[in-house]
Amino acid sequence: MSRSIHPALIAMTVLVYIFLIGPLVIIFGASVSDTTFLAFPPQGLTLHWFENIWEISAFRRTIVTSLQVALVGTFIALLIGIPAAYALNRHRIHLPGWLSTLFVLPILVPEIVIGFSLLRSVNVELGVPVFASLLIGHTLLVLPYVIRVISAALASFDFSIEEAAVSLGSHPVKTFFTIVLPNVRSGVIAAFILAFITSINDVSVSLFLTGPGISTLPIQILAHVEQFFDPTVASVSVLLMMLTIIVMIIVERTLGLTVVAK
Repeated sequence: MSRSIHPALIAMTVLVYIFLIGPLVIIFGASVSDTTFLAFPPQGLTLHWFENIWEISAFRRTIVTSLQVALVGTFIALLIGIPAAYALNRHRIHLPGWLSTLFVLPILVPEIVIGFSLLRSVNVELGVPVFASLLIGHTLLVLPYVIRVISAALASFDFSIEEAAVSLGSHPVKTFFTIVLPNVRSGVIAAFILAFITSINDVSVSLFLTGPGISTLPIQILAHVEQFFDPTVASVSVLLMMLTIIVMIIVERTLGLTVVAK
């Protein structure tokens, strides 16, 4: 026997979707508006502001910097996170319980605090260059996500298979790369995608670590808004949304969103 859905529940669901999708629709409408200022609904349609992104050297430069920082920072986080997640799951009995909490501290601590701390310790006291500081900050930012996602994948892995391979003469390092890693490949891919999206959209940490001549795309958007009020910023925001949507579609088609949700 089917039950009818209460109209109030339907109305609440519609309001939630409007709340989530509404801002995206407004940004997209403003990005194609044929005006010299941000306006919604759009007054005429044009793609001029998308072309204007590539005509501004600061946007071109920061897009490249953001991609470099996101890719390299995520790669470093994977190099650290995969062994850490393996150790936390393989030797969970012998390791202290607080160790797993240590790796998630960047999630618990506000990003603005992390950014300011890195500015004082890495930039000012140690004199580390701006780009290297950004890499350090973004690596620390995404490392907890990498460890959590890969740990979730390792939680369902039967380590007795690894022990059997070692007992038959396989070297532990070779066993890890030929048996353990292929079984958690989906978790590694999901961790990479989640870390990449988090890094490329970061504002709080990057705000403290950018410097003269080196900035990320989100910080350049803020700087552009301070001087101009044209729809270029909306166009850049649309490109970031499209990149995120494309990545999530790839995740859904290849792994399924449940892998990331874990």
